[in-house]
Amino acid sequence: MPALTSPEAPAKRSSSGQASISLAYLVSSYPTLSMAWLLREVLQLKKMGFRIDVAAVNSPDRPFDKMTAEEAKEATGAYHLKKHGAVGGAMAHLLGLMRHAGGYLRGLMLVVSLGRFDIVALGYHFMYLTEGLMVGIWMERKRQNHLHVHLGSQAATVGLYVRRVFGFGLSITVHGPDEFYDTEGQYLEQKIVAADFICCISYYARSQLMRLSPAIHWEKLIVSRLGVDPTIFLPRPFRSMPDTFEILCVGRLTPSKGQRLLISAVELLTRQGRRVRLRLVGSGTDEESLRECAAFVAPGSVVFEGAVNQDRIRALYRTADLFCIPSFAEGIPVVLMEAMAMEIPCVSTCITGIPELIRDGIDGLLIAPSDQEGLVAALTTLIDDADLRERIGRSGRARILEHYDLYSSVKVLADIFTERVGFTSVE
Repeated sequence: MPALTSPEAPAKRSSSGQASISLAYLVSSYPTLSMAWLLREVLQLKKMGFRIDVAAVNSPDRPFDKMTAEEAKEATGAYHLKKHGAVGGAMAHLLGLMRHAGGYLRGLMLVVSLGRFDIVALGYHFMYLTEGLMVGIWMERKRQNHLHVHLGSQAATVGLYVRRVFGFGLSITVHGPDEFYDTEGQYLEQKIVAADFICCISYYARSQLMRLSPAIHWEKLIVSRLGVDPTIFLPRPFRSMPDTFEILCVGRLTPSKGQRLLISAVELLTRQGRRVRLRLVGSGTDEESLRECAAFVAPGSVVFEGAVNQDRIRALYRTADLFCIPSFAEGIPVVLMEAMAMEIPCVSTCITGIPELIRDGIDGLLIAPSDQEGLVAALTTLIDDADLRERIGRSGRARILEHYDLYSSVKVLADIFTERVGFTSVE
């Protein structure tokens, strides 16, 4: 096994010839508000000379008139599998069988192997095979021979079938933590073995894949961080003594984000005589419950902004005095990076990869997950200490500039692709 001198991406820098690096991307949905970072990654790779074709299992999460111009352009150029329906799936089976009979048989064997003779599981895996055939036929049409999948869940399972049937190169970016809760059901071990390499957005994510795989595969696991553009997410005006403290939380409205604790914290802060307003940005399965909670415990102090585009989100960041996301489960939230880049002091939880981004007391304040008293104390500390807010805000931006700058992060990813995928002749 090669020596693990560094788990970071290779130091090699490619200064020319990147125009011939060609990749297919596969994701669950594209574009989507909850994965705005993916659009930035693809656009940045294209600026660096890469040819990227994107396929998405599902349709975009919004109609075109609700997208930014960049999003609409990317959505138009992407291949959305489910738009082609049963006819597209049937045609993929026919073409797959005609062109790749041996691979098609291997795909059916994988259906049986992973489905384990459970009728429901077999049905799901036949669907994954169908989607894999559609992606593979599309890749052939696009003259692509390497597939990169974001997230290690269902889309990566489709990637397994693409690899098995067509023999294309396969790589995955793993975020966590959802994939780590049911490693057997997500077939993570099989994906680690099948992939040529796996990008991990944090050392935490890398550690979980190391836990699941023999050491012979550890060389495949490379830390490749996400990032934000600090020329777009610029410092907002600092308010030392605002009349009302604006607390911003951005993320899907789901129980794992801990927004209910944040609403309760706002109630306690209000009882203490502090003037605070919480803005919740996002939508999700917990929205109705959170609205009921806010109306009961903190009437008038919580504003639900709904899901908003990137052009609107920066306006909300600019009016925020504090940013808080008290999650129970995360990878490394890109929204924390955005807030830090704008010098907004952040409060979050010391879980998974977050301590790699925020050093407690330096770049933000971290609390134990579910610690209601700790959350109120952290918010109170920042509200009462303007100097601390300003110092943490500046340190947070410096942290982003040093380790989570979009260009630098995508350059690392570009070097990984250059090193591991190589150059492809594109006509």
